[in-house]
Amino acid sequence: MTAIACLRILVSGTAGAGRDIPVSQVEAAADLYLKHRWKAPRRYGAVAPLAFVLADTKADALDPVEMQTLAVELEAGLFPDREVGQVCLLTFEGDEQSVLQFASLSQASLASLIAGRGYAGPAGHVQVITAAEIRAVPSAPSEAVVEETLQAALSETAPAPAETAKAAVAQQAEAVAKAAPAAEAAPAADKAPAAQAAAPAAASKPAAVKPAPVPEKPKPPPPPATGWWGLYHPPSESFVGAVIGLRADLTSPRPTDDAPLLTRDLTCLNDAQAAFAKAGDAGMLFVPFSFWNLTSPASQEAYKRRLSRYPLAMQGRLGATIYDTPREPSLGTLGQMRTFLQPHFAFIDLNITEPNFPVATLPGDLATSITLTLPEDDLRIRIEAIAKFASTQSAYRAKGVRQGVTGLRDARELEACRAAGLRFVSGPAITDLMASPIGAAPAPALPLKVA
Repeated sequence: MTAIACLRILVSGTAGAGRDIPVSQVEAAADLYLKHRWKAPRRYGAVAPLAFVLADTKADALDPVEMQTLAVELEAGLFPDREVGQVCLLTFEGDEQSVLQFASLSQASLASLIAGRGYAGPAGHVQVITAAEIRAVPSAPSEAVVEETLQAALSETAPAPAETAKAAVAQQAEAVAKAAPAAEAAPAADKAPAAQAAAPAAASKPAAVKPAPVPEKPKPPPPPATGWWGLYHPPSESFVGAVIGLRADLTSPRPTDDAPLLTRDLTCLNDAQAAFAKAGDAGMLFVPFSFWNLTSPASQEAYKRRLSRYPLAMQGRLGATIYDTPREPSLGTLGQMRTFLQPHFAFIDLNITEPNFPVATLPGDLATSITLTLPEDDLRIRIEAIAKFASTQSAYRAKGVRQGVTGLRDARELEACRAAGLRFVSGPAITDLMASPIGAAPAPALPLKVA
């Protein structure tokens, strides 16, 4: 089990993009990234200008999300003041010989692949990866022709009589047939006796005609990567905002490495921005930031590029949740994070996992709230964590810092928070993961679990 792939890097985008950046600078940035991220036993090596061969002995295929992080960091380092779309990566997965051949492709061949027209080399799994998207493209021209023909058939939307529709389907089927190799035909001489025997029957009734194959219906789009948890205020029995989250967390543990965490955060920042226009009276809207990625200049640059698109009019409603905050964070580091986030966010929330977080040592102006994520444990231990966290309320009030609990999954946990006087809660026990912030939909239609 070894994944072998070729990584090609293209610098493109707006007019003049990449003209002032030497190839050596792009290669050096990519090499530095791979040196720190693509660690042993994985291997990599430069085989041509802007071309690297990657090998992972513990995987069957590359993780495209990890490669997208490379695209994000290269963009942030090479084009700090430009729009998304400057850096495009192509990954090719196949046998060793095919991978090396892909490394030598011309720019014209790469452009053909990006456009979905395939290329004349060995077949393999090709993906186009930018900071904004990940998409697979056909590697062989014949695949591209078939795909293009089928898409044309599916895009026919004008109403037509039944006979016209049948003719259109037959024409599309004929076009697909021409793109594939012709089937071998049996010699006519071998079929002559059978044809003579069938002649009377053929004269008495017309020959059966096979119906033309109908293209498959397009698959429904996959569910969105993100959703919104309702932020509930038990003292007033009302919702005061929403917290964006990823659907992947409902079925698998959250990753721990910085690169996938950065990609997740950028996805949430993008999707949150798209929801702003529909937020209505949703109140506060919280988006996530990794504590450790906020300490990385390259990751900060990636965050900054997303935040530069946030409307200033939303600043008074937006909150930044810094997760993976250690039990005793550096006050200087927290101050730098606050300076970085404050222009875009009115609320800064520290997400912790230790209920006995030493809030007494924290200056009151570094955070507006501190939220406890409950441990993945049994109900008794989770309720004990709520009680321990609530026991320090006087220290939190003295600092002017609000307390919240997230990840509630049982009604008894909500009752424990309510009895302890904790003011903000969220999680599966409160709402399902919704498609939009809670204020964007009529209350009777929401899947509220506290009603």
